[in-house]
Amino acid sequence: MNQDDVSAYHLFYADGKGSPGTDLTFFDWPAAPELRGTQSIVRTGLRVSGTAALEWWAKRLADQGLPHRGIVVEDGRQTLAFEDPEGQRFLLVDAGGVGEAHPWPSSPVPVEKQIRGLGPIVISVRKVDRTDRVLRDLLNMRHTRRYQGTGGPETHVYEMNAGGPSAELHVAVESELPSARQGAGGVHHIAFRTTLGDYEGWVNRLAEAHVPSSGPVDRYYFRSLYFREPNGILFEIATDGPGFTADESLETLGERLSLPPFLEHRRREIERALKPLS
Repeated sequence: MNQDDVSAYHLFYADGKGSPGTDLTFFDWPAAPELRGTQSIVRTGLRVSGTAALEWWAKRLADQGLPHRGIVVEDGRQTLAFEDPEGQRFLLVDAGGVGEAHPWPSSPVPVEKQIRGLGPIVISVRKVDRTDRVLRDLLNMRHTRRYQGTGGPETHVYEMNAGGPSAELHVAVESELPSARQGAGGVHHIAFRTTLGDYEGWVNRLAEAHVPSSGPVDRYYFRSLYFREPNGILFEIATDGPGFTADESLETLGERLSLPPFLEHRRREIERALKPLS
């Protein structure tokens, strides 16, 4: 449930355990299509393991009538780029089986072909300088390399923690493009993980750096902190816990509308106003 607008769903998709770092969320709002451009989030990476997984997905996408560019090597990794019917841009990335995987037993996708979690996220900016300072000096990311795909923009790679495809932000420099306008098929914000123990430290760090932010936001399943980097792209710092099992069992996740305690007294009203999901 979208806690800021209870007329809309907030749909979460994740691995078989609802693990932090695997969830991709959608807001169910009627909206005009996104106007693409810079100063925006332009592609969402999803990790799979091995060439066979990419080949399986290439066939599945083709069978569903979704065009893709085929498997190509980008930034030294095998990738498969495609768009969903609303124009959401995705990139399946062969991450080589690194890290834990928690497949969903009820998925129609074979276990070895399932998406393992989020991969590199790509944002587009006009100028990288001020964004670079925020990523390095405020968020403690490391600038590790840059690359340029065939006919594509110069892209800078920033790593978090141990790095690797599950902990990278890619910043494409596209100074000639107009500014994007958010809409259907676009991405609203990126969330970066932290712990409950470190959360207050991030609240204080942004305040001490005089970065305007939302201040602490309690989402019940996690705590959030929102701010915009210099190109206007919305960042969220979100805690790993308490997690999606704070009020229901892992076995029944996603089977009913989940409401935080402060909205539970409005359940009947909220459910009546929402369209049923099949």
